Formats: sequence, structure tokens, C-alpha cells
Amino acid sequence: MSESVDLAYPFTGRWLVQNSPANRFPSHGTHLFATAYAIDFVPVTDADRTAPITFGSLVRPEPTDRFPGFGRPILAPIDGIVVAMHDSEPDHPAYRGLPSIRYALTQRRRASAGWAALAGNHVLIEGRGIVVALCHLQQGSSEVSVGQRVRSGDVLGRCGNSGNSTEPHVHVQAIDSRDIDRAKAVPLTFDGELPANGEIVHVSVPDERG
Repeated sequence: MSESVDLAYPFTGRWLVQNSPANRFPSHGTHLFATAYAIDFVPVTDADRTAPITFGSLVRPEPTDRFPGFGRPILAPIDGIVVAMHDSEPDHPAYRGLPSIRYALTQRRRASAGWAALAGNHVLIEGRGIVVALCHLQQGSSEVSVGQRVRSGDVLGRCGNSGNSTEPHVHVQAIDSRDIDRAKAVPLTFDGELPANGEIVHVSVPDERG
């Protein structure tokens, strides 16, 4: 196992933890594309809720702007250099209920198209000997370019629903090289801890941190 890397949370506000390696390894059910230690964060309201479930959400895809975190800023979790950036993929509708089952049936096809197809719009930052990927960003929201040096807390883009995503969220993974196809997964912690599935992470905005 690679030595773990400690990151800052790549957001502010309240976020629900899903697919955490604290609960399951590999966290996403596969070692493919070095995702074994990847983790997902779903933005929620102050009441710790995502978009309300309705009859409509159970039977048909939903507009992404129904979800509380669509468009929230995604921040650099580490100091480093932007080594890859993509932000031209459209944000597709969200899928819950029956639509999520239909969407799951197309998972194999998306995986066969490679990591970039799964990641959707993304930013890769190289720093401290590892590469951190932040995925599923909003189309056209990138605020960085390849070769740019960023510091932890800088805005990279916005939370979206591009790539292999059922609702707006951010996927974070660390790898030991820029070559996704050959890279090994690197374990992650955030501010010294690894949150578990179902936990709500609350990160105050800078002027609230004192």
C-alpha cells in the first residue's frame, strides 16, 4: 500500500460522505483506474438533505439545478501544479429511482470508454509526489489552466454532474503518477481523518474559521 496523503477538504459548507474507503475497500467496488481509495462528497442543505424525493424523481431524470450543491465552488485540496484539466462535458440530468437502475445498466459501456469518460470534467493537481483528481465538475466552470500553480483553497471549478455521476457531487482520488492507466491508488485522509459513509462534513468558510 502506498503511503497516505493528507488533504484539505475541497469545499466549504455541508457535504455527505459516500463511497468512503473507511467502510469498504476498494471504495468504489473496483481497483480499475486507481479508484480503490477514492471518496465521494455530495453537497447537502443546512438540514443535511439533498434534493427532496418526489414521485417524479422516482420515475424520470431530474434537472441538476434541483440539487442544493450544483454549482458550489470546488477548491484545491493541496498546493501544486495543474497537470490536466477538462471542462467541456455537458452536465447530464440526475438519476434516482427507476432512472438510476437504467443508468447503472450502462456502467460497463462508460467504463470501456476509459477514466476520462467516467471522470467527466476534472482537474488533476500534482504536488508532494502525488496527483490528486477532482471529478464531475460543472461544464465550463474551470478557473485554472494546465501549468498553473495553485494553493490549497484556490477555486478550481464548480460542483457538477458530468461523467459517471447520478447526482451532483465531487469525486476525489489520489494516484502515484499522471498516467491513470498505470497509476496506483494512494490512500487519503482529510485534515488528519478519513470520514465514513453517512457522515456530514461541515467546513466553514474562511471568515468563519477565526
